Amino acid sequence: MARPDKAAAVAEIVDAFNDSTGAVLTEYRGLTVKQLQDLRRVLGENAHYAVVKNTLTKIAAKEAGVDGVDALLTGPTAIAFISGDVVEAAKGLRDFAKANPALVIKGGYVDGASMEASEIAKLADLESREVLLGKMAGAMLASLSQAVYLLNAPVAQVARLAGALQAKAEEDPTILKGGAGTPAAPAEDTAAEEAPAAEPAAADEAPASEDSTEATESTEA
Repeated sequence: MARPDKAAAVAEIVDAFNDSTGAVLTEYRGLTVKQLQDLRRVLGENAHYAVVKNTLTKIAAKEAGVDGVDALLTGPTAIAFISGDVVEAAKGLRDFAKANPALVIKGGYVDGASMEASEIAKLADLESREVLLGKMAGAMLASLSQAVYLLNAPVAQVARLAGALQAKAEEDPTILKGGAGTPAAPAEDTAAEEAPAAEPAAADEAPASEDSTEATESTEA
C-alpha cells in the first residue's frame, strides 16, 4: 500500500474511533461475504462493521488515544465501531457469534476503557438502555411521586389558567385588551359600591315629607 493510501486509511480508522462510543474487535476468519453482510444488517445503525489491517489500526489507536487494543490486533481483524446503543450492539455480536462460531469476539474499548471478551459478553447480557431507563424512572416515581406532584402542581395550575384564558380570548379577543370581555367585579364588591348611592336617595326624600306636612297644617288652619 502506497504511503498516501496508508495515511488515508489510518486517518479513516482514527475518525472511526473518535466518532464512536465504543469498538468491539473480532476475528472473522471463515465467514463468507454473505455472512459478513448479514452481520452488518444485524448491527444496523448501532455499529459500523469494518475489516481493518492490524498494523494500521495500531497506529490509528495510538493517534486516537485508544489504549489496550494492541494485544487484540492479531490474525484477521474486523472492528464493530459502535455509534448507537452499546448494549444492543454487543447483543447483536453475541447472538451472531452463537449462530456463526467463525466470528470470535476478542475484546473491545468502551467509554474510554478496554474490555476483555468476557466483559463484552456481560455487557450483552444487560438490558437495553431504554429498558434500564424505564425501570429507573419507575423506581424514582414510586418513591418520589408526592414530591413530583407538589413540584408540578403550580405549573399545572398555570397551564389550566392559560388554557381558560386562551379559550375565552378566542370567544372574545377584547378580553386581552381590557375591552368588553373584561371580567365583572365580584358580587360583594358590586353591592358595596352600590350601597353608598342608596343613602343620598333616602336623604332627598326627607324634605319632601316635611313639605307635605306643612301643606297639610296650612290647609287645616
